[in-house]
Amino acid sequence: MIIDAHSHVHDPVRTHIELMDEAGVDRAVLFATRPHPERATDLVSLRNEMSALTAALDGRGKDADSYRLAWQELDAALAAYPDRFIGFGTVRLDLPASEIAEYVCHEVVGRGLRGIGELTPQPDNAARIEPVLRAAADHGGLPVVVHGFAPTTARDLRTLADLARRHSTVPLIISQMGGLNWLSAIELVREIPNMYLELSTANVIFAVRLAIDEIPDRTLFGSDAPYGDPFLARATVERVTASGEVRESVLGGTIARLLEL
Repeated sequence: MIIDAHSHVHDPVRTHIELMDEAGVDRAVLFATRPHPERATDLVSLRNEMSALTAALDGRGKDADSYRLAWQELDAALAAYPDRFIGFGTVRLDLPASEIAEYVCHEVVGRGLRGIGELTPQPDNAARIEPVLRAAADHGGLPVVVHGFAPTTARDLRTLADLARRHSTVPLIISQMGGLNWLSAIELVREIPNMYLELSTANVIFAVRLAIDEIPDRTLFGSDAPYGDPFLARATVERVTASGEVRESVLGGTIARLLEL
C-alpha cells in the first residue's frame, strides 16, 4: 500500500483524488487547513491564500471560527472518501494546558481520527506542544505531526527532540524534512527512536537520499499536497532508493505500522 503521510484538504476534494490516482497512491493522511492555494488563479489570489498560511504559521488567524470551518472541510472529505483518506486532527495550542487533554479526547479521538497534526506552534515556541504529547500518550501513543519548514527554527527542532525523549511512547513526526534545517533534523531523528521524518518539500534530492540512508525505518513519503505533488514526491523517493524493503517502508509500510492499518 502506498500512503502519502502528509496532505491537506483540497477544494474540490475530487482534485486530490485525481492526483492520488495519477501517482498510484492508495491512501493519504489528511490534515485540515485554512489556506487553499489550489484555489488561486493568478498571483494576486495566490498572495491572498498564502497570507492566510503566513497568519496561521505565525500564530494569527487561529480563532475558533477558522478552526470550525477547517474541521467541517476535513469531515466532509473523510466522509466522501473514507477508503482513501486517513484523518488527523488539529489541536488548538492556544488553549490552556488543562483543556488540551479534553480537546484531544473529544475532537480527535471522539471523531475517530488516527493522529494529531499538523501542529504549527509559533517560532521558538515548540514547547507549547507538550500538553498535546501528554494527551497523545494517554490515548495509546497517537502519532503527532509538527510543521517542520519555516518559520520552525533549529531551536524548535532541538526542543521537539527533547520533548520526544520525555514522551517516548508517542511517535513524533517532523514534517517537510525540517525545512532548511534538514541536516540537523536527520541527526536528531537518527538519535531518538520515537522520532520520524516526513520527506516532502526537500530543497535538494540529496537530502532525501541521505535521510533514507541514515534512518530507513523512520522516513515517510509525503507530498504536502496541494503545496507539493504526489506524483513528483513519490518519484523522488523512487529515484533515490532501490526496489525492495526500504522503498516499501518509506512509501507506506512505516506509516501503516504506526497507524496499525
